[in-house]
Amino acid sequence: MTNSPTETPVLVTGAAGFIGFHVARRLLQSGRRVVGFDNVNAYYDPSLKRARLGMLAALPGFTFIEAGLQDREAVDAAFAAHRFGHVVNLAAQAGVRYSKVNPYAYGDANLTGFLNILEASRRHAVEHLVFASSSSVYGANTAMPFSAHQGADHPLSLYAATKKANEVMAHSYAHTYGLACTGLRFFTVYGPWGRPDMAMWIFTRAILAGEPVTLFNQGRMRRDFTYVDDIVESIVRLIPLPARPNPDWSGASPDPATSLDPFRLYNIGNNNPVELERLIVALEKVLDRAAIRDYAPLQIGDVPETYADVADLSAAVGFSPSTSIEDGVARFAAWYRDYHGL
Repeated sequence: MTNSPTETPVLVTGAAGFIGFHVARRLLQSGRRVVGFDNVNAYYDPSLKRARLGMLAALPGFTFIEAGLQDREAVDAAFAAHRFGHVVNLAAQAGVRYSKVNPYAYGDANLTGFLNILEASRRHAVEHLVFASSSSVYGANTAMPFSAHQGADHPLSLYAATKKANEVMAHSYAHTYGLACTGLRFFTVYGPWGRPDMAMWIFTRAILAGEPVTLFNQGRMRRDFTYVDDIVESIVRLIPLPARPNPDWSGASPDPATSLDPFRLYNIGNNNPVELERLIVALEKVLDRAAIRDYAPLQIGDVPETYADVADLSAAVGFSPSTSIEDGVARFAAWYRDYHGL
């Protein structure tokens, strides 16, 4: 994508976060102007978020607004000032386990905050709203691989419930106002500049420190680990492709992934689930350290396996995530050592 005098900036919410940072950087490097929006909260170390923002600020075309999505006035002011054509909503209160500790944070950021984005997008005639959902919406589903065309009505955590709510909220705006909305169900994203509360960072830190690594579900947990560059490539390709109505959609046999309105859901995953034991072996190899394994039962709110059907994504944008866990782990470990000066 190349910038032109008439091209409006892209709003990337959660720009100080893991995926938001990578998406904003990729857009800036391709010549797009980006307005980043983030409250830089203390859910995890804000210094990591500030470091990401520092890298974005060094690129031409970046503007940053420090505020939360639940701040309606700040959201409205940003839309009025910049007249966004495209919005990529990646801001959210993340974390399955934290939702048991601080549930109201999820209502504020993921429900009220997303409503503010929807309202601002429809009032300012946004061409396309792309928003983050999560593989966690599949919850109690067991049919593999997960398909966006199957129902996802039994979430197992409040976090998952708020992400499912985002999808149905977006559909209501697609129907009522014709707002083109595309929801993206991410599957276990990892990579450089990742989150300290996620498995890749936790395992790497523990192995290097000689501390035990806790493997839930007795190490038999399987995740569709998706390298962040593959996520970014998918998002960037989808931004200029507003969701379109599906003329074949039928209320007698409703397809959850499409609609008679401009609404679409996609999985973004590696389409290749990896058992935690394989991940640990890959980390042991690149870190040149043996892991101390501590096996534990499955936690409440966790699902034993995720596995994405990405055929729709591939058909829409001509790309499917494919980075192997071994390659991705090596890149993450190299960044981790560099970031921490190891």
